[in-house]
Amino acid sequence: MGTTVPIFSHSMPICLTTVLNKMTLMESETGSNVGQMVSIAVAERETGVGKDTLRVWERRYGFPQPVRDARGDRLYPREQIARLRLMKRLMDSGHRPGKIAAATEEELVALSGGNAAAAVESACEQAIERLSESIELDTLRRHDAAAFRTLLSQQMARIGLEQFVTESLPRLNALIGNEWAGGRLQIFEEHLYTEQVKALLRQSINNLPTGTQRPRVLLTTVPGEQHLLGVLMVEALLALRGNSAVSLGAQTPLHDIAAAAVAHDVQVVALSFSLAFPARQLMPVVSELRALLPAQVSLWIGGMGVSRYAGNLPGVERLVSLADIGRLLEAVPALAGQAEAG
Repeated sequence: MGTTVPIFSHSMPICLTTVLNKMTLMESETGSNVGQMVSIAVAERETGVGKDTLRVWERRYGFPQPVRDARGDRLYPREQIARLRLMKRLMDSGHRPGKIAAATEEELVALSGGNAAAAVESACEQAIERLSESIELDTLRRHDAAAFRTLLSQQMARIGLEQFVTESLPRLNALIGNEWAGGRLQIFEEHLYTEQVKALLRQSINNLPTGTQRPRVLLTTVPGEQHLLGVLMVEALLALRGNSAVSLGAQTPLHDIAAAAVAHDVQVVALSFSLAFPARQLMPVVSELRALLPAQVSLWIGGMGVSRYAGNLPGVERLVSLADIGRLLEAVPALAGQAEAG
C-alpha cells in the first residue's frame, strides 16, 4: 500500500472522517489501495464534474489539488472527491464555483440547506457507496473473487438484503455494464462479477424461509436470454415478502412456460430481459407468451432490456423498478381480471 496522504484536520466534517475510516477498513480487509487516489477519469465519473472543468478549477481557484504520478498524470485524494461532489450539488443549485471553491467544509454544508446534519449524512452515504463501488471494481480487475465476495457480503450486511437488491445492485450492474462497454472490463471479469452476485443471492434466498404466500410467481427467461441475474434479484425480494416462487432457470421455451404456469398454479409469470436480448424480438415474444398463458395469469417483464418495449397489452406489466414489486403484487387480482376481460 502506498504512502497515505495527510488529510485529517480539526475542521473536517464527520462525513469525511467516516468515509476515510471506511476506506481504511475496506483496504485492510481486501488488500486494495484504490481508496487513496483516483485518476481524473474516475474523479469525473464519481463527481459529475468534467475533466476540463477540474483542470480549470485547479488553475483558477487552487482546488482541487491533485498530485502527479510517475507519468505526470493527475491523481486525486479521496477527501477531495467528497468535497467536489458537494460542490457539484451546490453548482446545480445555482451557486458560483468561485465562491464555493474557497469555502470551508462547514460553509459548504451550510450552503447546501437548512438541515446541515441531513446534508452531511446524505453526502456521507453517497461517498461510502461510491468508495465501495471503486474498491469492488478494483478487486474484479485483480481477479480476487474471494475479496470481491467479501465486499458484497459486507455491503449486504450493512444495508440489508432488500436495499442491496433494489438500490446497490442496479447501480453496480449499470457500472459494470458501462465499464465493459467502454473496454475497461473484460468479458471474463464481467462473468466473474455476475457469478459472484448470483452465488450470494442464492445463498441469501436459501437462508430465508420457503415462501408460501400468494400470489405465486414463476420466474424464468425466454429462449435467447441467458442472463439470470435479474430473475434472482426478483426471487430474493419475493422470498423476503414470503411469496411462493418457482424458478425454471434460463431460456425456457414459451410453450413450456405456459404449461408450467398451469402445472404450478401460479398467478404471475415474471421474465427478465437484458440489453443483450434483440430488441426486435421483444414485442413478438411477449405477445406470443401472453396469448399462450391463461387469462388470469399476469405477465411481468423486467430488466434493462424492457426499456425498448413499446407494447400496451392487457395483462402485461413492465417492472420498471424493483421497488415496484410490492405494488405489482397487490395489483395482481386487478391485472388478472383486466386480462380476462380483454
